[in-house]
Amino acid sequence: MKRIRQFMVLAQTLNFRRAAERLHMAQPPLTVSIQKLESDLGVRLFERGGAGGVTLTVAGQAALVEARRLLFHNSQLIATVQATAAGTGGCLRIGFVGSTTHGVLQRIVRQFRADFPAVQLVLKEATSVQIADRVERGELDVGLVRTPLMASAQVRLKPLLTERFVAAVPLGNALTAHAELRMDMLAGEPFVFYTRGDAAGLQAMAMLACQQAGFLPRIAQEATQVQTVLSLVESGLGVALVPSIMQNSPNPGVAYRAIHDIAPAADIGLALLVPEMANPAVPGFQEAALKCFAVG
Repeated sequence: MKRIRQFMVLAQTLNFRRAAERLHMAQPPLTVSIQKLESDLGVRLFERGGAGGVTLTVAGQAALVEARRLLFHNSQLIATVQATAAGTGGCLRIGFVGSTTHGVLQRIVRQFRADFPAVQLVLKEATSVQIADRVERGELDVGLVRTPLMASAQVRLKPLLTERFVAAVPLGNALTAHAELRMDMLAGEPFVFYTRGDAAGLQAMAMLACQQAGFLPRIAQEATQVQTVLSLVESGLGVALVPSIMQNSPNPGVAYRAIHDIAPAADIGLALLVPEMANPAVPGFQEAALKCFAVG
């Protein structure tokens, strides 16, 4: 790359002496360097004139175009590598659960892009269990997951937001006549519940809430994603316990009701999932998330 820069300066000045002065070197080493470059390429790049003057050959003119591109891409490479190492550039792969798209993900991404506009974001939706697995395997750099996670992984959890369940009830159900519900009022209703495998945390906490209220839910249908659960509720298949944040984007056929006696032990939340060896951009994303949602 040093020799390419020397060629560029000589092509600009068309004089060995002026080029050597600009490069802060003696003229003879510059002459030798250009001769070696021509020898390596197998063509003459300059026609020599008197008093150190030169003119570009046709091959030299073509080489000048490519040399400019080469130097530009080299400087871009250096800038990209340095920015990536500093966490101010490069790419950040983020896994997120679907329920975070109801206001959480948008706020964090907006904050992060304001703080680190040069970092490219790649967003992948998945379940919390899948995200934990992909973060641990290095396929994702950070995850935005539901807690409790109910999975074992060599990662760190950074709590962001704690929520309680609310009842999702299909419109037309008699329960919608109440402004607020008790858990025992749901006991006779069919439930749309979470699957034990891919939504283990939500499933466990929803089951705990029912059991602590003294009943086992009569499960009519199961689903993995919260939005799918709500679609099934809207279809009239049953009621469901869903994270309170889902009220931010209401479904047209679903009514949400607070449950005043739900046990605090059944609280759920959102957290960042961070690997031990993190992408340098992860701390910035974590900082942006904590600016938006910091658990007190």
